[in-house]
Amino acid sequence: MSIRDLARHLNVSIGTVSRALNGRHDVSEETRRRVLAAADELGYSPNQSGRSLRQGLTGMIALILPTNRKMALADTIFMEVVEGLRAFLDDRKLDLMVLLSGPEENANAYLRRVAARGLADGLIIAETQRIDPRIDYLIEKRIPFVAFGRSESGSGYPWIDLDFEQVAADAVGRLAALGHERIAVATAASGINYSHVFADAFCEALHRRGLPVDPDLVLLVENSDDGGYQFGNRILAMRRPPTAVVLVNEFMAIGLYRSLREHGLTPGRDLAIIGFQEEPNSRLLTPKVTCFRTALPELGARLGEALLATIPAHAPAGDSATILQELWPMEFVPGESDGPPRRRW
Repeated sequence: MSIRDLARHLNVSIGTVSRALNGRHDVSEETRRRVLAAADELGYSPNQSGRSLRQGLTGMIALILPTNRKMALADTIFMEVVEGLRAFLDDRKLDLMVLLSGPEENANAYLRRVAARGLADGLIIAETQRIDPRIDYLIEKRIPFVAFGRSESGSGYPWIDLDFEQVAADAVGRLAALGHERIAVATAASGINYSHVFADAFCEALHRRGLPVDPDLVLLVENSDDGGYQFGNRILAMRRPPTAVVLVNEFMAIGLYRSLREHGLTPGRDLAIIGFQEEPNSRLLTPKVTCFRTALPELGARLGEALLATIPAHAPAGDSATILQELWPMEFVPGESDGPPRRRW
């Protein structure tokens, strides 16, 4: 069905139908409801290519997600964020396109290729690096975007990031209150910015508690269960192993538990563990992992809000100049893996 057919069915002009479908204010609410109801009943959808030519819009939002062979897309908590984002955009008649940038291609080159094709009205980038040329490029080209994560690159652009500083402070504070003094942290062995943010916040939290900051206890490992396993083997081989650890990635807990079991040790009793984001697979671990949780679908919707606020055609009235920069809160989830220190193993 064409817009002409829809207008003929309703006995109104094509212009009236167009204005109603596009949310223009010069159409009565009753007419808008009639047009939307008829479009839904008759299965009308606008010719997107034609609208794109007329308005310079695609009705698409692109999320560029770097991937690697260790990342199971179907299981990762990131998919909850994506679903929240998709639902938010769907309510506004916008579509979400997820583009996967593999490890074999430079992330900056991939983004430039996507941007040059004009596939979307705005971009969401993830896995932000400490120094991220993608951000500088998008700012220079004035391409609407929001970053899921902070970076030292650029300025004055929208971003939303998890509150790693608060997580580090809460985790160290809890372990210190239990009597732990020798605490290690496992953070990501990559240029990803949150790895540095979390390590710095961890050391600052130790300092505020009057605890020693030992660089040997800040370990860079892979963001995976294998990384957690290697982390466990490394700390257990130390002359003075830590009595407690904090993890920057939820999957690390799975590998760490395995490492401890292989050494005849019990998580929570022989080593206190505080994980990161509560994750379905880690919920099956015994003892239950002490960790944090956050509202992931709502985080996805907030990313959508931050992006649309930078696109005049999609922004709520008066919000097109909004630059949203926000730390997303994390809630502590008590578990059984963070007991007091043992005097000896």
